[in-house]
Amino acid sequence: MNFPSIVDHKAITLLESNYMKSSIPELEIGDYVKIGILIQEGNKERTQYCRGVIICKKNHGINLSIIVRYSLQGVGVERTFLIHSPRITNIEVTRKSKVRRAKLYYLRSRFGKSTRLKTRFT
Repeated sequence: MNFPSIVDHKAITLLESNYMKSSIPELEIGDYVKIGILIQEGNKERTQYCRGVIICKKNHGINLSIIVRYSLQGVGVERTFLIHSPRITNIEVTRKSKVRRAKLYYLRSRFGKSTRLKTRFT
């Protein structure tokens, strides 16, 4: 059974624009980022920073998410961040890299010096 689509796209984008962050830098695949995440421990909240390379970027608008890969105690870890989440306090691009792929999944099978990407100077 097909229901008529009575969705006002302008109203949805207006509603989403209230929740979108305006202080987000331009994020691209291969960028090294430092992301501050609010962590709640008991009654206190603190900011924990995660540093890594963006290997994937998905969706757009309020649903924009990135996958960041970083090394934690010698083990490769990937974490997905919803960019416009209220738990993300700040995002800082530390270095830009020159890449020729849309997804850097090949970094999963590499470790050590082979995971380095060429720096892009703008």
